[in-house]
Amino acid sequence: MPDPSRPAVPPEERIPPTPSSAVTVFGDRLEVAEHYVALLATTGIDHGLVGPREAPRLWERHVLGCGVVAPLLGPSSTLADIGSGAGLPGLVLALARPDVTVTLVEPLHRRVIWLERAVTELGLGNVTVHEGRAESLWTHRTFDVVTARAVARIGVLAGWCLPLVAPGGRLLAIKGRSIEDELREDAAALTAAGADAWQVEQLGSSVLEQPATLAVLEVGDRTPSPVPDRRTPAKRPGAKRSTSTRRRPR
Repeated sequence: MPDPSRPAVPPEERIPPTPSSAVTVFGDRLEVAEHYVALLATTGIDHGLVGPREAPRLWERHVLGCGVVAPLLGPSSTLADIGSGAGLPGLVLALARPDVTVTLVEPLHRRVIWLERAVTELGLGNVTVHEGRAESLWTHRTFDVVTARAVARIGVLAGWCLPLVAPGGRLLAIKGRSIEDELREDAAALTAAGADAWQVEQLGSSVLEQPATLAVLEVGDRTPSPVPDRRTPAKRPGAKRSTSTRRRPR
């Protein structure tokens, strides 16, 4: 809870200064990136999409940490960002690469409203916002690239995202240092989900104190089929779970 003895920081004072390295990532799109950071520091925090303590490191930890992924995107490619939240990394990649068509996929309505307003205010004509989970698009769309940041463990994430990846496409999952362990431990789940190959990439060492770490999952010549999520047993609509321990007569 906020400390009532400490005065609230006015929104405009939460906006961090632009680091000189930002121009390396965003080039002539830097002004748009600065506008986005201002939105994150003000309405993004006020709406609970970003924690108040994140304001000083919005550039380093969040925006630049996502922007360094932009060179991995092919020219005029299509991209779906799963669990987009405050637009990290999908909205960042959209403003860094205006040639890429981006779909922000987010299930929470209040976040969708914020994303739609941000897209309009930033003037990003290459972005649409889809309210729903990844599986809501399985039978409708595929994309050259699917991205996700801090959404789920890699084995689970692959099951959600790979059915959206077009043949020859990739899943780019921005993760922490534990990603190598996850890839090794979840290898069977990755294969079952349809990944043909995977590797770890570290990007942005010239502009970040700690390079961004991501898992790159490759898809072969066909889009993977959805794998049922077996973490919880499927239930028929309206079905009730029996609590009886009585055995049926033989």
